[in-house]
Amino acid sequence: MTDIKCHYINGRWCPPTTADRIPVIDPATHLVVGSAPAGGAADVDAAVAAARSAFPGWAATPRAERARLLGALGELLRSHAGELARLIETEMGAPEAFALSEHVGTPIAIIDDYVAGLAHEPDEERIGNSLVTREPIGVVAAILPWNYPLYQLVAKIVPALAAGCTVVAKPAELTPLATCRFTELLDEVGIPAGVFNLVFGTGPVVGDAMSRHPDVDMVSFTGSTLAGALVGQAAAATVKRVALELGGKSASLVTPDADLEQAVTATVRSCMTNSGQCCNAWTRLITPRSARDTVARIAARVAAEIQPELGPLVSPDQYNRVQSHIAAGLDAGAALITGGLGHPDDRPDGNYAKVTVFGDVSPEMTIAQEEIFGPVLVILSYDTLDEAITLANDSRYGLHGGVWAATTESGLAIARRLRTGQVDVNGAEFNIAAPFGGYKQSGNGRELGRYGLEEFLETKAIQLA
Repeated sequence: MTDIKCHYINGRWCPPTTADRIPVIDPATHLVVGSAPAGGAADVDAAVAAARSAFPGWAATPRAERARLLGALGELLRSHAGELARLIETEMGAPEAFALSEHVGTPIAIIDDYVAGLAHEPDEERIGNSLVTREPIGVVAAILPWNYPLYQLVAKIVPALAAGCTVVAKPAELTPLATCRFTELLDEVGIPAGVFNLVFGTGPVVGDAMSRHPDVDMVSFTGSTLAGALVGQAAAATVKRVALELGGKSASLVTPDADLEQAVTATVRSCMTNSGQCCNAWTRLITPRSARDTVARIAARVAAEIQPELGPLVSPDQYNRVQSHIAAGLDAGAALITGGLGHPDDRPDGNYAKVTVFGDVSPEMTIAQEEIFGPVLVILSYDTLDEAITLANDSRYGLHGGVWAATTESGLAIARRLRTGQVDVNGAEFNIAAPFGGYKQSGNGRELGRYGLEEFLETKAIQLA
């Protein structure tokens, strides 16, 4: 059992002002493996006050010193990677090898990227007779999701701290364990008191109080589109900056001259990553109608290969949500290629779901429009390339996408026509230095790299005589 007793405020572990607690449940066994405080508005007030008090000193700290501390944090995470991976496996179900490589390895790479370059970049330039400076925005509220608890924490707070901001963070109530351990390591590094603060609790209480707080200058939120809209509404009263990384229903578009085996295999694997609990997963596969039978055969084979690799969904609620979407697909008349309702035969317990692939899906079906956030892929067919691009853009989301074509040039031409924040051509690898974020209801703002750092900066022009 890992029972988190306190919030982390102003460099100390502080008892909560509320008595309520939130259990942490292993999604593979449904056993209670820990708990965390259910914080309240008073805890948020204390954390924000600490961050506000620490801001002038941290903002004045040279970037090189900030980079040194972040580099030390990265080294501590590297030395504790196995421990952090096991915590993530326990609280959200990611298999340990995947937790180690992606949930922990990618955050370490992000820290390395900022330390190596961006944290040292100049923060002013001359434009004519103006000196243009970039200054930290102030106190940042970072509200985190449960699907990538450590990755999203690092993607928000590391550029914020590198920019000179101070932070109050709230982990998702389902997954507080790795975030707590991360904070212990951050404390060990010697970050000044008040620069980073951690308050546990629910979104409707703690998240709302952070979003509304008049002394918070910016909210960075990752989660559902519905929850993001509520954060934006709460923040609007004080006109604070809001960065939202929200849902997705990303399309993988395969042209007639593409390598079908490669494209379908990669798309199925993308869709099922993290048991399908990825906002940027390719969950819509758009292929030529003439290749329908071949596509179905490849997808079914790859799905069968993936099934033993997947962990459980994070909670019974998430499992039931996925089941309801599968049922909706069946009711709408989509062709079930593989998977379906219920648990896999060898995983009758826990929140395990079947890897499911639907064919003969039409764009108006719920499963073609709604983010399912589980291991469910839908296949749509087209006759012309213009129709394929229309299908890819037929979504209120616009977070990610894929294009598969015979050449990079032809794939790039299609990628330019997709209304989405990122597009991978022919399976090009993820780039932690490139901006990540969405169009439309997938949110606003960007994370990672230079663009992620600039989210936390204000720009000032000083005209000189």
